[in-house]
Amino acid sequence: MINRVTLKIKRLQKVAGALVVVAGLGACSVGGGHTDHGSPRHLFLIVMENKSPQQALAGVYTGHLAATEGVANNYRAITHPSVPNYLALTSGSTWGIQDDSYHKLPTEDLGTQLTAAGVTWRAYMEGLGDGGCLNSPVPYDPGHNPFAFYGGRCPGNVVPLTQMAGDLNANTPSFSWITPDMCHDTHNCPVATGDDWLKQMVGQITYSAAWKNNGVLFITWDEDDGSASNQVLTLVLTPGKGHRESSAPYDHYSLLATIEDLLGVGRLGHAAQAQPMNDLVG
Repeated sequence: MINRVTLKIKRLQKVAGALVVVAGLGACSVGGGHTDHGSPRHLFLIVMENKSPQQALAGVYTGHLAATEGVANNYRAITHPSVPNYLALTSGSTWGIQDDSYHKLPTEDLGTQLTAAGVTWRAYMEGLGDGGCLNSPVPYDPGHNPFAFYGGRCPGNVVPLTQMAGDLNANTPSFSWITPDMCHDTHNCPVATGDDWLKQMVGQITYSAAWKNNGVLFITWDEDDGSASNQVLTLVLTPGKGHRESSAPYDHYSLLATIEDLLGVGRLGHAAQAQPMNDLVG
């Protein structure tokens, strides 16, 4: 599977230069910009849904990113279904959960950790409304909002995605978690729909000063389409570094370890033993 994904990425590299990126969305800034290694990094994480690498790469823009940015070719989700993967990404543990139901968990998560360390963060949830973290209407999905599980409450750091544009222009937090709704994450809608959404969102992020100044944008999928291998596409966008690939055996615990290392906090749960993605982050 890894070889097929790598070959597809290399074919995409040959045509990537011909892709037209909408300048008004700032997507043309991907791979460019000034890097100041002395500045604190702003980290961004977008989590998409339920696609194998081959399925995700069917998106034209996603394929362009895979051909021009960092790619983890040997990255796997932790389990099935979705909820335990979101918990793994934010706490280093699945807590033994094997379903997509809501569970109240101890406050041993990345958000709580960052708050205690004085590191600014926000979780931007598309579709979050007056119903809050648990009762906002579809296409918002509370199962894709892991921060509401810890302590059984919705922390003030969880906000509607509509607030992100203003934050990018003013007070960008050090860590930004981004959850699309159930259509834009491709859970309920075609890959092309999520691909168009990614093009707009990535464009906004990579146009910002926060990303251009030594920022990192991670894009991963929570799980694949249900296979035993559970391999998923994971992309790493950093200004000025261009295309690179890694064959290291990474997973969601590796991504959590990478984020915690970059933000200067300790590692939670299984992230403590995970291999960080240093070859892609730089």
